[in-house]
Amino acid sequence: MGFDADAVRRDFPGLDLQVHGRPLVYLDNAATTHKPKVVLDEYQRVYLEENANVHRGIHTLSQLATEDYEKARRTVARFLNAATDDEIVFLRGTTEAINLVAWTFGRERLVKGTNVVISGLEHHSNIVPWQLVTDLTGAELKVVPLDEHGDVTIEAFEATVDANTAMISVAHISNALGTILPVKEICQIANSRNIPVLLDGAQGMSHDHPDVQALGCDFYVFSGHKVFAPTGIGALWGKMQHLEAMPPWHGGGEMIETVTFEGSTYAAPPARFEAGTPNFAGAIALGRALEYLESLDEDAMVAHEADLLAYGTRRLEEIEGLRIIGTAPHKSCVLSFVIDGIHPHDIGAVLDQQGIAVRVGHHCAQPVMAHFGLPATTRASLSMYNTRADIDALVEGLKTVKMLFS
Repeated sequence: MGFDADAVRRDFPGLDLQVHGRPLVYLDNAATTHKPKVVLDEYQRVYLEENANVHRGIHTLSQLATEDYEKARRTVARFLNAATDDEIVFLRGTTEAINLVAWTFGRERLVKGTNVVISGLEHHSNIVPWQLVTDLTGAELKVVPLDEHGDVTIEAFEATVDANTAMISVAHISNALGTILPVKEICQIANSRNIPVLLDGAQGMSHDHPDVQALGCDFYVFSGHKVFAPTGIGALWGKMQHLEAMPPWHGGGEMIETVTFEGSTYAAPPARFEAGTPNFAGAIALGRALEYLESLDEDAMVAHEADLLAYGTRRLEEIEGLRIIGTAPHKSCVLSFVIDGIHPHDIGAVLDQQGIAVRVGHHCAQPVMAHFGLPATTRASLSMYNTRADIDALVEGLKTVKMLFS
């Protein structure tokens, strides 16, 4: 039984929009995904039926909100195959989660003479926090180079990691090119040398269902809005032994045990890292989004996305003067490309007039662009609700672009 993308599309009301009088063709999923109606309904329900701050409240609304908030934590833990629910910390998203790890766990491990290893594929969110911490501590930032296909090989990793490596932090899947990094093999190398690994799962969550225990990583982080949930919510998974040893990052309510003017003591994880009123409605909606994903045939969905990527690659290669950037043998649903003589911003603007949403620019991955000698690319990023018809519309749109700029 195949994957019924048309049936899935009917669950996403935002895909029914008209843009400039044309049906929306949404190909910007690496930036943010649309939300199914069950998630939108859940988000609204929370504010209508249980709008109350979670934890410590004894009144009914607070109890209901707390119960659903902690249920969402259990859902995230189940989805990632965490060892315990308490290994899940709700945060604003991937960026905040990486910063938390860098400024607590990383800052304590990274000292002068040590290094943290990242890859040449990273999003700025997995570069800048490590630059800030290494600048402060005197540690070194080492980068695993890309090859001509935009790939990172295990051999390149092994050549970069050395006896002074104290941390590895890499993307699960590249947002700019779609390259799937060999994360399980990276974790095996790291584990054999007792080096902790953080995986940036912003793209991995919706395309390559992660099992953190099978991967062997120490931290996994993601953003809800890239996995069919609202913006402003995401999570950090960390091994409990690490979370327990990490100091607080933000101070305030909820993350404390006791407070006096002479000093404070701090709560156990995950509360230690959830200072202040959390985005409880967002967390509950995130749990619902993951439940929605779990209701689908995962194998069929993966096969559908693989077919879309292969079909999209073939169709784009038919266009004269178009060059796909990022041709790693293991890729996810990203088609990043340039067209000779036409600026990506012009491509994006013309496509938008036809109702086709793509992303243009450096995709918060300027080192990737520099590797290929480019200022920017046009990026069409696919999701499970996309179809071959969307790709056909993109190809026809690009023919119009070429006609206008010929």
